[in-house]
Amino acid sequence: MSKVLSVSSFNLILYVAQQKGADYDLLCKKTGISPQDLQNPDNRLPIAQAQKLWKEAIEMTGDEFLPLHIGEMINTISVGILAYVMMHSPILGKALEKLCQYQDIVCDASKTSLIIENGLAHLTISEPSDDIFAPHYAYESTISIYHSAINGMLGENVQLKSVHFDYPAYTDNLSEYHRIFKGAEIIFNSHFTGLVFSEDYLKRPILNANPNLFSLFEIHANEILNSLKPSESLKEKIKKEILHDLKGEEPTLSNIAKKLGIGVRSIQLKLKEEGVTFQQLLDEIRKNLATKHLKEAQLSTTDIAYLLGYSEPSVFFRSFKKWTGQTPTIYRKNYQMVA
Repeated sequence: MSKVLSVSSFNLILYVAQQKGADYDLLCKKTGISPQDLQNPDNRLPIAQAQKLWKEAIEMTGDEFLPLHIGEMINTISVGILAYVMMHSPILGKALEKLCQYQDIVCDASKTSLIIENGLAHLTISEPSDDIFAPHYAYESTISIYHSAINGMLGENVQLKSVHFDYPAYTDNLSEYHRIFKGAEIIFNSHFTGLVFSEDYLKRPILNANPNLFSLFEIHANEILNSLKPSESLKEKIKKEILHDLKGEEPTLSNIAKKLGIGVRSIQLKLKEEGVTFQQLLDEIRKNLATKHLKEAQLSTTDIAYLLGYSEPSVFFRSFKKWTGQTPTIYRKNYQMVA
């Protein structure tokens, strides 16, 4: 599956490019980005397209350090919900912990980690996606934003010990790196990419953090993150269709296959891979519903048989005894004695 980047991040790149003189419409056209795609802040576009956007933006602006400059040119809270969670965390350490936890909201093509070692904090970035053909675009823009965000949250210029890149320098002119990361050692061909600073900074409070807002924004971040997780399994989709069809008739695999737009044979093979059959799913749902309905005194066993899609109550009785070892009548009596 292609890795993606949030639309808010695309808009930041376009904004920075515009500020440096690039033509917005031409930049979108050259990179195949539709302005309509950029209207929904929850939308996501392929990371490979972001790589093309950086390449075209650098060519149009003539600024070879454009990714490195992004942190200086934007308000870091414009990154979205992740930024709000961070800026209302109690201390920097918690904010960076949340950055690592929720980073997929912004981009799922990289992984951010916080490692504490020998009194130093290492905020590292790895780019595991093959869609990233020019890592320095992604690395340097990300590091620039992280650096700016940390300074903004603490209200001071954090003194970095070193800045690392796990690729060779693509220019002999490192003056911009030294200007932006003042006083830090700049290391290329390192074994990681990231920022290194004193662990003591992690205990510093975030300026103007609101614990109530932190809780609200984190709930929202969790909802977004959960919505981005892979879609439910075929088994779960079929169970939903079975529940929907259990209205006085027996759900059939052929009908559900038509609804899902998948061949019957394909469904059978995929369910087999998940270690279950259609009949087992149907029986599981019927059993769960039967035990629930038998606890409802107003429903007769004939009513329950109908609700479960059985044509005859006797078929329901036999099935229930096979599942539980009891008839529906005995099960109901035992429940009423205990209740």
